[in-house]
Amino acid sequence: MNRYAFKNCIRQSITSLSRNSWLAIITSGLIAISLAILGGFLLVTLNVNQFIQDVESNVEISVFLNEGVNASEVEDRISNLEGVVSNTFVSKEDGLEDFAQTMGDPSLLRDLEGENNPLPDLFRVRISDPEKVDGIARVIEGYPEVEMVDYGEELVARLMQITSRLNSIFLIFGVSIALGAVFLIVNIIRLSVVARQDEVSVMKYMGASNGYIRFPFLLEGMVLGWVGTTVAIIVLGLIYGQVASSLTQDALTLLFQPVTDMSRLLPIFVGLIVAGTLMSGFGSFISIRKYLRV
Repeated sequence: MNRYAFKNCIRQSITSLSRNSWLAIITSGLIAISLAILGGFLLVTLNVNQFIQDVESNVEISVFLNEGVNASEVEDRISNLEGVVSNTFVSKEDGLEDFAQTMGDPSLLRDLEGENNPLPDLFRVRISDPEKVDGIARVIEGYPEVEMVDYGEELVARLMQITSRLNSIFLIFGVSIALGAVFLIVNIIRLSVVARQDEVSVMKYMGASNGYIRFPFLLEGMVLGWVGTTVAIIVLGLIYGQVASSLTQDALTLLFQPVTDMSRLLPIFVGLIVAGTLMSGFGSFISIRKYLRV
């Protein structure tokens, strides 16, 4: 296609979009709705995964020491274990103070201070991967200086099951919604092409090449997809910003912190723009083929 034909195709696309403005608006609106649903699902998935990671990162092993042992030796051995991220020593005095603050009235525990303190020294060990917690806990439990370990074995096992199930559910729903969006966008563009099939037939009978006929429709589809996706992103951004702001100011922020890092949100928005534009162009491409066989 030479430069003149290329410019003419662009003019045709602009003229067609202007002439069929209502159809273009409806098409872009439907594309926006489709991609807003997909984008909303992706944002929910991102935040759920973040919540799971936060919960997993807070899984720790409490290592209770026997009376009178050398804590520094145990600390070195624990810190050298593969998968250990941090290892914090909590003396019996600090443990009693923390417990007193939890009770809300430190005076209730004054009789337990000093030699009467029944609490043992302990280490709080954080692990990089929750799946390694059980193995590391068993190794530490075998140390002669260790009285017992506690890491909420049932809770960790349950967490692993929930994580696995959620990943499977989100994968199935994600693929289904993405395929649904592709199907809907392709058919929306197809309806737009069907409404102009007479125009295609006339151009074909006048000797226009398939490429010359197809290109304006391809360009129009991509423009409509880009416009629809842009609208979807603006709406999603405004809604997500309000929801994230409300959650951040709410007491729930202690349990759930919404993702606000643009480096993690931007790939979703950029991906939607690229996907919406390409899917709309693809819809135009496959829809116009039928009417080129004249």
